[in-house]
Amino acid sequence: MNFWEYLSSRHQQLLTDAYQHASAVFQCMVVATVIGVVIGVVTYRSDWAGGVATTTTSMILTIPSLAMIGLLIPIVGLGVPPTVIALTLYGLLPIVRNSIVGLRGVDPSLVDAAKGIGMSRLARLLRVELPLAWPPILTGIRVSTQMLMGIAAIAAYASGPGLGNEIFRGLGSLGSKNALNQVLAGTLGIIILALLFDAAYVLIGRLTIPRGIRV
Repeated sequence: MNFWEYLSSRHQQLLTDAYQHASAVFQCMVVATVIGVVIGVVTYRSDWAGGVATTTTSMILTIPSLAMIGLLIPIVGLGVPPTVIALTLYGLLPIVRNSIVGLRGVDPSLVDAAKGIGMSRLARLLRVELPLAWPPILTGIRVSTQMLMGIAAIAAYASGPGLGNEIFRGLGSLGSKNALNQVLAGTLGIIILALLFDAAYVLIGRLTIPRGIRV
C-alpha cells in the first residue's frame, strides 16, 4: 500500500502515538522548566555557581540518548520512567543558560528602584526580575522543546510512549512493504508536533511579553 493508504489504515494508532509523544514532551518540559528556572535563580548572582550550573547541564547533553536510556533501564525499568528522567535532564541546558542570562541582563537600576520602594528580595524576583527575564527564558523553553521532540523518539528503545515506536518498528522490519511508511509516518508526525508546539510558544510570547519588551 502507498503512504496515504497506510495513514488511513493506521490513523487511530498514529493519533494515539502522537498524543503520547506530545504528552510526554509537554510534561517533561514543565518539570525541566521549573527545575531549570530554580537553578537559574539560585546561581545567577555568582559567576562561579552559574558556570557550574551551565557546565553540568552541558555535560548531561553530551551523553548519547541511547546510552542515557540504557543506563536508566536497570535502575528504573522500562517504559515511562526512563523516558521522563532522560527527557527532563536533556531539557535543562537551554532553560538554565537562558534563565541565568536573562536574570543577569535585568537593568540594575530597576531592581534598585524596586528595592527603594520597600519590595522584599522575593517580591523583586517575582515581580521585576523574572518578568523582565521571561523573553530569554521562553526562548530557552522553545529550544528545549524542539530538542526533546526528536530525543523522545529514542524512548521506544525502552518501550516508552510516542511516535518513536513507529520509527523503530519500521527500522526493525526494513524490506517489508510497510517499513518505509512506518518510518515516514513517525518522522512526519514528530515534525508536525514540533511545529505545533513552536506555534503555541509564539502565541504564548505574544500574550505574556509586553510589546515594549518584544521590540
